[in-house]
Amino acid sequence: MFGNSPKHQPVPAPESAGEGVIISPDTRRAERVPPGQSRTIKWPVLDASGPPRIDMTKWKFSLAGLVAQPMSWTWEEFQKLPRVKVFSDFHCVTRWSLLGSVWEGVSTRELVAHAGGVLPNAHFVVAYGYDHGWTTNLPLEHFLAEDAMVAFTHDGEPLPLEHGGPARLLVPQLYAWKSAKWVAGVEFRETDQPGFWERNGYHMRGDPWDEERFGF
Repeated sequence: MFGNSPKHQPVPAPESAGEGVIISPDTRRAERVPPGQSRTIKWPVLDASGPPRIDMTKWKFSLAGLVAQPMSWTWEEFQKLPRVKVFSDFHCVTRWSLLGSVWEGVSTRELVAHAGGVLPNAHFVVAYGYDHGWTTNLPLEHFLAEDAMVAFTHDGEPLPLEHGGPARLLVPQLYAWKSAKWVAGVEFRETDQPGFWERNGYHMRGDPWDEERFGF
């Protein structure tokens, strides 16, 4: 019975990810679990109001705001964009950490390149979800980190609806609520604008290593 405990399970190492996989820098830390967190093997399901109904014939992902050229893709068009894989850990503000996942999707840097780059006065991002107007905010540098993407798959399987499928934002170096489920697009802004959880007391940045859970 004790062999199934997370502490008795080996932690996947970056070297196991394979060639060509982007390695999230936090997975190279000697201690992979941030302060106040506990490792989980299962992937808990958490969201604000339940999964939305998404008509894939109408699905779009958009870039708006302070970019050279606003962009929008259908699901079919989005699937044709170059893909990358990322090996990362995933830390939820509710104090669990899922270690050593491999995600596949489109790099946020790739998306911004298609939009001609961000304008010089862009410093923040607001991500929008298909779930009843849900939003979250984050600094531009985290959105454009090498390991950030819009993800379609997790450990080789399509993202299930309860975990944000068909596509979710992945920003591994921040708490998981910043990795917006059911992502519909992002807006680039000069000033920071709090999203759903941020308006309800969560931190504006959300760095798990500094335990930035709450904004008070």
